[in-house]
Amino acid sequence: MADHFLDAQGLNCPLPILRAKKALKGVPAGETLEILSTDAGSVADFAAFCRTTGNELLQQGEDGGVYRFILRKPA
Repeated sequence: MADHFLDAQGLNCPLPILRAKKALKGVPAGETLEILSTDAGSVADFAAFCRTTGNELLQQGEDGGVYRFILRKPA
């Protein structure tokens, strides 16, 4: 279970990433953010986002068209 949660379902690229970036500003270092998205492009987007920002992609998965990501903000 993540420390913080963001529901980005129904939003298309680039909004899930932009909302996650904004939400991460309020997440203390070392804590996690869970994001739900229905945008299939978010799989590649979140992988690239984590590579470029230093956030750690702990988990990702898909269930019934809903993509779930858990990111850890670096310390």
